Amino acid sequence: MYRPAAFREDDTDKLIAFMRANSFATLVSTVKGLPCASHIPLVVTKQGDIVKLTGHLAKQNLQWQAFSAAESLAIFTGAHAYISPTLYEKRENVPTWNYIAVHAYGIPKIITSDDSPERMDQMIDDMVDTYEADYQSQWHSLSDSYRAGMMSGIVGFEMTVTRLEGQFKLSQNRNQTDQQTVSDQLLHSPDLAARAIGEEMKQREINEE
Repeated sequence: MYRPAAFREDDTDKLIAFMRANSFATLVSTVKGLPCASHIPLVVTKQGDIVKLTGHLAKQNLQWQAFSAAESLAIFTGAHAYISPTLYEKRENVPTWNYIAVHAYGIPKIITSDDSPERMDQMIDDMVDTYEADYQSQWHSLSDSYRAGMMSGIVGFEMTVTRLEGQFKLSQNRNQTDQQTVSDQLLHSPDLAARAIGEEMKQREINEE
């Protein structure tokens, strides 16, 4: 990721918090020399200094076959907002976009019901606990044949993150007046995403005081 110094974010805890809050990610791999991407929910865990991502793909999605061959990239994105140059003090400016994005790199390790039934069960339980814990009892009350059929149709994976990159582009390269004007404008926008970016900018201002 291209990360100018003004927008670069390397605080692991802050990056993990963002990933968990925006965990429907884009997972990119290289399949037969071509980029391939899937849009999937991921579970983000941290043990000591080790960050891991777990999830699963449909078995018919051939992306999983490339997992062990090369590094994959999980992209986490959140709200974003257009920034008009009319908001700046100086007239000679151009439009831009404010956003937050985190890139996590690693080599996914495949988990299947045939090879690792206990790990596969744990992966599913962790995902249910993350996204709808109340569904856990219903899932385990379903017939063994139904659950086995569902599990046989997916391939799980666990990816240890070897590189984590964050970019919080929130007008940090502008002077204080411009930043204040932009955040105020976004906070009063009818667009929910724009207001979310305004909140991020305002929170950053509070944390830096």
